[in-house]
Amino acid sequence: MPSHRNRTDAAPQVRGSALLIALGLALLTPHLLAQTAAPVAGGGGGNPCTEFVARLPNVKPLLCQAAQLQPTQGRSVRGRPLYARDVIAPEAQLRVLVVGAIHGDELSSASLALHWIQRAVETPSNAHWRFIPALNPDGLMARPARRVNANGVDLNRNFPTPNWKRDAKVYWEQRTRKDPRRWPGPNPLSEPESKYLHDEMERFQPDLIVSIHAPYGVLDFDGPSVPPARLGRLYLDQVGIFPGSLGNFGGVHKGMPVVTIELNSAFRTPLDAEMRQMWLDLLRWMSERVRPEKPASPLPVRVNKTG
Repeated sequence: MPSHRNRTDAAPQVRGSALLIALGLALLTPHLLAQTAAPVAGGGGGNPCTEFVARLPNVKPLLCQAAQLQPTQGRSVRGRPLYARDVIAPEAQLRVLVVGAIHGDELSSASLALHWIQRAVETPSNAHWRFIPALNPDGLMARPARRVNANGVDLNRNFPTPNWKRDAKVYWEQRTRKDPRRWPGPNPLSEPESKYLHDEMERFQPDLIVSIHAPYGVLDFDGPSVPPARLGRLYLDQVGIFPGSLGNFGGVHKGMPVVTIELNSAFRTPLDAEMRQMWLDLLRWMSERVRPEKPASPLPVRVNKTG
């Protein structure tokens, strides 16, 4: 049996160890809290479906899992992976880039992109599809969801259109009266999400860009070619161009036709039959109007190559 003196001598050592542990926890606590405050979607490159299914309207686990989303090299401000999926037809002639949730509070736009991945797999076409369902995951996963990214920037005003420095600032100050939901940012491509999409356009060289938004219930178009008159129940209503917008940059400046879909609701998707009809109308218009400048050649694919 140890003597009472031995137990008494050990007490200061125990108290000292406890103090060291407490000090270590105090130093670690801010770091742990910061990690908790800014979680990474999909576990930092894992399966994003846990968050997408919990957040997006009309997205069931099976639909999301079937989309087979893969993390790209892109990351959001808070480090969330930007996910993508390639679906490549055997005789692909067109390259089509589909982008959802540029604005994080337009939840239905990401849902439609996920539904259309399934359509692309099931429906014969002559396209190499590249889907980016949620370009702004930080805004999408915020509570409540936010139009802007984690830096407070409207990504759809952050693309490098000509005279951006002059026009974007004037438009934001005079036309929007400094609406914080439409702040174009300090510089063009200041945000990692818009920079990723810009670089992806350079890598992929799409013949067509489909940008999905909500909730104005119209169809918009920028760039060369004759626009589609309608997709499902959405009719063409060209609303003009904005400094720093994807339609302005891609369609007008780069000559890549941009179809902008404005769904009727940011929080509900159209019915399944309506989403299918929109898809078929898009395919029909593409076959009639969209022509590649040169035959498509194989590209290195950084995301899942199936379909």
